[in-house]
Amino acid sequence: MSAAADMVAAAAGLEPRRGYSPWEDAWRRLKRNRMALGAGVALLVIALASVAAPMLPGLAAPNAQDLALGPTPPSPAHPLGTDILGRDLLARVLFGGRISLLVGLMGMFVSIGVGVTYGAIAGYAGGRVDEGMMRFVDVLYSLPYLFLVILLLVFFSKSLLMLFVALGLVQWLTMARIVRGQVLSLRSQNFVEAARALGAGDASILFRHLVPNTLGPVIVYATLTIPAVMLQEAFLSFLGLGVQPPAASWGTLVAEGAEVMSLFPWLVLFPGLMLSVTLFCLNFLGDGLRDALDPRDARN
Repeated sequence: MSAAADMVAAAAGLEPRRGYSPWEDAWRRLKRNRMALGAGVALLVIALASVAAPMLPGLAAPNAQDLALGPTPPSPAHPLGTDILGRDLLARVLFGGRISLLVGLMGMFVSIGVGVTYGAIAGYAGGRVDEGMMRFVDVLYSLPYLFLVILLLVFFSKSLLMLFVALGLVQWLTMARIVRGQVLSLRSQNFVEAARALGAGDASILFRHLVPNTLGPVIVYATLTIPAVMLQEAFLSFLGLGVQPPAASWGTLVAEGAEVMSLFPWLVLFPGLMLSVTLFCLNFLGDGLRDALDPRDARN
């Protein structure tokens, strides 16, 4: 609330309203967005159910086979049915969610770590350094990113760690451009000049003053990076380059179910539904965060 508004309120005998920080104001706006808030709650429920899967009472082991039972449709004993090997699909979906969400989160963290650092250095350095660094980004943009991921997985290993690194290293390019643009617009601001006048070094100015002021766009793009990484993992699983058996993700479950979809549709329906709901929720949450963190949104 402005000082003039406070004076008017005081003259009218009213108590001035408490001011809000930018993050508090963003939280207030986000709470008014029911779609984003509902998506966040749904994501929390899915994440908690996946993380707590080993502790859920009565849940079968995800790799416990019952060849005599074989594929059965949903029933009270197996709420989502069983697969070809008689494994409980509910357990497979919940444990698969742990891997899919972990792949998305780790890919996002790799993207943030590389993209924010690279983009911040390029934007702050400017000149020929910025030009050379961003031309390198343009070269990488011109290459088919999934082809790069496939090459990394084929020539190195198909481990889960390599999958994290490979997916994250192709997602940092847009993050770097976003952060560079933000740093370019901030580096001539008064608070940067004040920090420099007080003797702050380049590293201190960059990582203590400039990078924190780019967190709004970074957070928004990070929420949109997670579904992109999860989709790429699902596609790689169709090619046999994703999560390797006996472990399973939603992508591998969809790939396995697609092979027998005409005979046992529940094997592709439930993993596909969980993947779709999670991706929708992440996109809704990302849109809500974008609106809430937009500094031009001055709604009260």
